[in-house]
Amino acid sequence: MAIWWKKSGGFDIFLREKPIELILCLTRRNKAKYPSMLAKESKCTYSHTVHLLQKMEKVGLVKFEKKGRLKLVVLTRKGEKVADLFSDIGRALSK
Repeated sequence: MAIWWKKSGGFDIFLREKPIELILCLTRRNKAKYPSMLAKESKCTYSHTVHLLQKMEKVGLVKFEKKGRLKLVVLTRKGEKVADLFSDIGRALSK
């Protein structure tokens, strides 16, 4: 799967790739995911993924939900809005 902002020429000037990919991964298919799934989908190490998710949690973009011994990551309303904005920017740059 090609990442749209790599093709769009200019997107990487403003934002870093991994945090954006991580947020967009949470919008695909099933909304709640395990950090290990997100790391694999975003082609990022597990430790870096968890670090980014913790930063995103602090600013209210994601929340962690316990499911037994495991934690799921879910976008908050604010996170959904930000993901939508990234998608809109990507579409605008790819035109």
